[in-house]
Amino acid sequence: MTQKGPPVCNLISVQIQLLRDGLRCWLREYWGANSIMKSKEHTRQVRNMVLEKFKAGLGYKKISQALNISRSTVQSIIRKWKEYGTTVNLPRQGRPPKLTGRTRRSLIREAAKRPMVTLDEMQRATAQVGETVHRTTISRALHKCGLYGRVARRKPLLKENHKKSRLQFARSHVEDTANMWKKVLWSDETKIELFGHNAKRYAWRRNNTAHHSENTIPTVKYGGGSIMLWGCFSSAGTGKLVKVDGKMDGAKYRAILEENLLESAKDLRLGRRFTFQQDNDPKHKARATMEWFKKKNIHVLEWPSQSPDLNPIENLWQDLKTAVHKRSPSNLTELELFCKEEWARISVTRCAKLVETYPKRLAAVIAAKGG
Repeated sequence: MTQKGPPVCNLISVQIQLLRDGLRCWLREYWGANSIMKSKEHTRQVRNMVLEKFKAGLGYKKISQALNISRSTVQSIIRKWKEYGTTVNLPRQGRPPKLTGRTRRSLIREAAKRPMVTLDEMQRATAQVGETVHRTTISRALHKCGLYGRVARRKPLLKENHKKSRLQFARSHVEDTANMWKKVLWSDETKIELFGHNAKRYAWRRNNTAHHSENTIPTVKYGGGSIMLWGCFSSAGTGKLVKVDGKMDGAKYRAILEENLLESAKDLRLGRRFTFQQDNDPKHKARATMEWFKKKNIHVLEWPSQSPDLNPIENLWQDLKTAVHKRSPSNLTELELFCKEEWARISVTRCAKLVETYPKRLAAVIAAKGG
């Protein structure tokens, strides 16, 4: 039996495939070479030489041969010189924007009016007007006008009566002397969690080692416990720092004041005519507590509600929490010990600077109309 050859249809399909592969390779080489040629730009010196030879009476062909550049390039350089009178590269338009000017302005107005609007919402809004663009295109348009996505700060809710009292407080004290603020003993309470510090930490590591113990921050459910602290300070340094056992109530607060307030004022050499600052927590403003202040002849600073930003001890709490969690306490006993050690290490310079710049806080409140 004679061996039959391959079917004709198979030969045709193979030949077509070879032609396609050859055409694809040729196109790749052609466009690659042309892209290289298009990306190459002649220097200013070469363009000036073309112009000099043209002025000397040489034709396009002779200039092309003399400078080893294409005739079309010579023609383009001379045409531009005739039209614009220069050989300098002129600004080019580039790719047209995908967002129209009207849509871009609409997005900017929307972001300025509603700062919490998301990129997804703006993307859907642009799609409704027939302009489908990527989220990156929208964010880039907002960046060009100075709008950037940032984490929103958490701040106390200020109602109109809060703003009014804050503004009144700032105006009544903005002209106070520096010596007056040096006589203030600032106080507050704060809670510090054992594993509760949420600041970002970066670790240099290799691939696939993200879960190695040296590259992780240990956490436990519910923060691993916490302690409540009461503290005070003045421009002369930090005062007492006391751990609050159990739930703070009026009686416990008065006990803390009885044991620590006057002693702190004595250690800081504030004298007998100092001013004590506290916020408007109900246990602070209780009748029995206010009678205790009156009995001890302690002047209490009238304080506007919802004003933690006006209390410089908040800055010291942040310093304390950062320093303590860098030491990675493993239990609540260590947490309390580290807090007291780091509180004592806060420099007098730091405390004095916070009090010295206090008028700036009041000026900022006035500028913000109580905000």
